[in-house]
Amino acid sequence: MNSPTSDRPQVTEADVLKALRGVKDPDLHRDLVSLNFIDNLKIEGSVVSFDINLTTPACPVKEKLRDEAREAVMALAGVSEVRVNVKAEVRQHAGLDKSALASVRNIVAVGSGKGGVGKSTVATNLAVGLAQTGARVGLLDADIYGPSIPIMLGVHEQAELRGNRIIPVEKYGVRFVSMGLFVPGEKPLIWRGPMAHKALSQCLFQVDWGELDYLIVDLPPGTGDVHLTLVQSVPVTGGVIVSTPQDVGWKISLKTLRMFQQTNVAILGIIENMSYHICSHCGAREDIFGSGGAAKASKELGIPFLGEIPIDIGIRIRADEGTPIIIADPDSPSAKAYQQILGKLAAQISIQNYQRPSLRIEEVPA
Repeated sequence: MNSPTSDRPQVTEADVLKALRGVKDPDLHRDLVSLNFIDNLKIEGSVVSFDINLTTPACPVKEKLRDEAREAVMALAGVSEVRVNVKAEVRQHAGLDKSALASVRNIVAVGSGKGGVGKSTVATNLAVGLAQTGARVGLLDADIYGPSIPIMLGVHEQAELRGNRIIPVEKYGVRFVSMGLFVPGEKPLIWRGPMAHKALSQCLFQVDWGELDYLIVDLPPGTGDVHLTLVQSVPVTGGVIVSTPQDVGWKISLKTLRMFQQTNVAILGIIENMSYHICSHCGAREDIFGSGGAAKASKELGIPFLGEIPIDIGIRIRADEGTPIIIADPDSPSAKAYQQILGKLAAQISIQNYQRPSLRIEEVPA
């Protein structure tokens, strides 16, 4: 007597791969098979299993791709079950594999033309948010003269030295170094440019960063010595511009964008901070500083717009307390804005690097 499954047609590996060619990554604009995202394909009777290796654990469409892949294979005759496991491989930016920072996959510079736009707050929340997705993240506070990130991360101890190597402080899953870890209290740094250059070089090359998928570098305002030291010392994957909505804020931030372009650093996107305010009483949106300035500029310049972050007293309170909003209140509108932005940022990094050799990181739950 035949078994209940004996009449099922036998699905083949070629059948499965053909079905998966119909599933495309919306950012890379190619199918999962041609992108070499499919691994460990197994067929056991009518059960098909495979891994999808994405380019970042922060992929904003990983659930969508998983579901589309499962549905595509389930539609094949002879398949009764599909098991999909989602993993991530972060590609390394060209040049870093042979540099002094070979253990770092990508360096992302966060800059703005002027102070007071919330750049350090943005860099901190992006770094912590990326770490929450399962990525290995470092954060370098390169604002030599005004380091504020130790406060935002609630780090009060000084950095540890082992021989001539700096051991980064780890907080919220992020490996972190700042001049604020070396200069205690309110002591000012009265340094000329060459000293700032040396300090940044030490923070880049004399730190035991370990294996990192992303090193976020929070630059000081403007376009000075620290910026040039960074882009001339290491291959930077790309720069992120933080601006505010009003024209004067964007026009000043544009100077940093031009500096990146002139030094051959790709622009990963623009973030509009302090974009709007949600009234705590009536819930109405108020565009205190105007609206849409950065979004309009990104469209005109052909540069990705990563998103808007509202003015939120909770961001300020949490920063003063040493707990980024993305950790302290993950369901708040501000935290959700950061989560969407970091997904878009990770996608832009992948677009820069997806054709490069990649190294596997730990699995991301499907």
